[in-house]
Amino acid sequence: MKKFAIAAATATALTLTMANVAFAQTSQAPMVVAAGEVTKAKEATSDTWITTKVKSDLVTEKGIPGTDIKVETNKGVVSLSSTVAVTDAQKATAVAITKKIKGVKAVSADGLKAE
Repeated sequence: MKKFAIAAATATALTLTMANVAFAQTSQAPMVVAAGEVTKAKEATSDTWITTKVKSDLVTEKGIPGTDIKVETNKGVVSLSSTVAVTDAQKATAVAITKKIKGVKAVSADGLKAE
């Protein structure tokens, strides 16, 4: 009887240990995936914030056709474009305003058609 109790206790201990190891292995993978998704969400939020800030600054700047300038941001790189022609001075001002925004890594104004 004593041998049976020892064997049962050992089997239970081994089962619990193996279950904990299996649980630990499976619970870490979702955490890693979730961390990657959080990073993507932060980047998307940051890009959205940058786009909104650039657009609002361009709209409020006198002499800039801010409502006609399309702003897109991808990982901190802002692209400015427009179907309406702008002067070289307006293009330079739009780029300068955009570069001052926190989080902007680079500005591409190739899509702004200068007169």
